[in-house]
Amino acid sequence: MAAKKILKYVIFDIMRSRLIITYTLLLLVLSFGIIYLGRDITKATVSLLNIVLLIVPLVSIIFGTIHFYNSQKFIEMLLALPIKRSNIFWAEYLGLAVSLSIGFVIGTGIPLLAYGASVTGVYLLLTGIFLSFIFSGFAFLSAVINKDKAKGIGLSLMIWFYLSILFDGLVLMISLFFNDYPLENVILVLTALNPIDLARVMILLKLDISALMGYTGATFEQFFGSMMGTIFSIGFLLMWITLPALGALRLFNKKNF
Repeated sequence: MAAKKILKYVIFDIMRSRLIITYTLLLLVLSFGIIYLGRDITKATVSLLNIVLLIVPLVSIIFGTIHFYNSQKFIEMLLALPIKRSNIFWAEYLGLAVSLSIGFVIGTGIPLLAYGASVTGVYLLLTGIFLSFIFSGFAFLSAVINKDKAKGIGLSLMIWFYLSILFDGLVLMISLFFNDYPLENVILVLTALNPIDLARVMILLKLDISALMGYTGATFEQFFGSMMGTIFSIGFLLMWITLPALGALRLFNKKNF
């Protein structure tokens, strides 16, 4: 019961913050603008995908990290009460992730529904929700590891930079250096090791434009386009939600505030 009350308070508090309101309005304006100007819903979805894969992880991990540091006095007060640490952690984490997901769904979902959402649009919304939860977990993990706020934000930026930009460069280098070898299965595994790439592949395949993904496009379409591939993708996205959150919980239980 106490955990539910904390969760409601955290969601209510975050939803009132200027950053979440700005985040929601920014997505709303960008989504309406892209869909209206693009005219073609398929092209608009691709453009929205690129924005979602860039903005959602960045806002989730940075805002989440800042939120944790700003909530430390509140957390310390809760720790003085007869409430389990795990309940406090899950209330804070779920409050953050749910609030970010609501802001994303409102900002992106309303324009998609207004112009006729397709199955791809639904997958785009699910992808944004997954990424909100994943990078909220990374945010808490960064904050729990570092007592210093600047170091925590720095680590969060490094995680985002690695998964959003650097990882793709490393995969490209592997593809170029080992071009003479069959790398299809290797690329599949590497894709699963990055939630952003995994989300990108899922959406592009729903758009039936796998040719844009290079010479491994046929392999991606054959695997990720099947029911087994969908289960595999969702399973790995759930794993990416679980591991950072559990890691942060373990450290949170040992942390001295």
